[in-house]
Amino acid sequence: MRKPLAVDDQADAPSGTGSPEWINLLGVRVSAVNLESATRRIVEAVRTRRKEYVCVRDAHGVIRCQKDAELRAAHNRAFLVTPDGMSLVWALKRAGHAGSGRVYGPDLMLAVIEAGLSAGIRHYLYGTTPEAIERLQARLLAKFPGIEIAGFHAPPFRALAAWEEAEIAEGINRSTPDIVWVGLGSPRQELWMARMRARLDASVLIGVGAAFDFHAGLKRQAPRIVQRSGFEWAFRLASEPRRLWRRYAVVVPGFLALTLLQRLGLRRFSIEQAMPAKTAAARAMDR
Repeated sequence: MRKPLAVDDQADAPSGTGSPEWINLLGVRVSAVNLESATRRIVEAVRTRRKEYVCVRDAHGVIRCQKDAELRAAHNRAFLVTPDGMSLVWALKRAGHAGSGRVYGPDLMLAVIEAGLSAGIRHYLYGTTPEAIERLQARLLAKFPGIEIAGFHAPPFRALAAWEEAEIAEGINRSTPDIVWVGLGSPRQELWMARMRARLDASVLIGVGAAFDFHAGLKRQAPRIVQRSGFEWAFRLASEPRRLWRRYAVVVPGFLALTLLQRLGLRRFSIEQAMPAKTAAARAMDR
């Protein structure tokens, strides 16, 4: 039998809607949070047994949402859409949310794990490769003595059949985690969380992308000064030019142009939460 979670007296009480303030950034609901407040809200959601998921978002993901209604809906139904890129932080600050700050996926993962140690929060790791996830588990156990890792699974890198997803959901639920960390990369992880949320008993699902590989020691992160400058995209481009040059050739100018049009009132972007007629499973089979 699972032990009850300890109450964190320092956790923020939930607001009337259960969500923090947010801005409409190109039709995506971006939460006005920083690393500390996002961590508190996630731990509080676990403590009160809410059923939520969290998207960690950068400019590239916001641009992808422009042409993918399903992905946009997945973000707009999330408990939090945290500003992973500095361009999102600057947009929040321009809108008057001075306390907003970057919520970098790898940092959020470590902060939530550390904050949950005293509460006995149980974690499940889902994503990346078998080698990476085993290295990740070993490193987390070494870094956080007392951490409770309920289980882990590295799924095949392809669309899963309905019976496979059913087995995965059953396996995760048997492990009784409080938080499921999802490292599938975007947009797979956001679509997976939105699709699987109702089938999983865990309180919070959090998509953190490459955080698994970073914390497993398989990829190098940009220096802190580069992360805070807003030019982390340039560091990543220099590290993986063949894979990323097309992405940034479109994302950077596209994001700047669209946000300028929105700020000037020349183009409106509505917040859409309803799923399109085509189901996520059908969309996955098309990819």
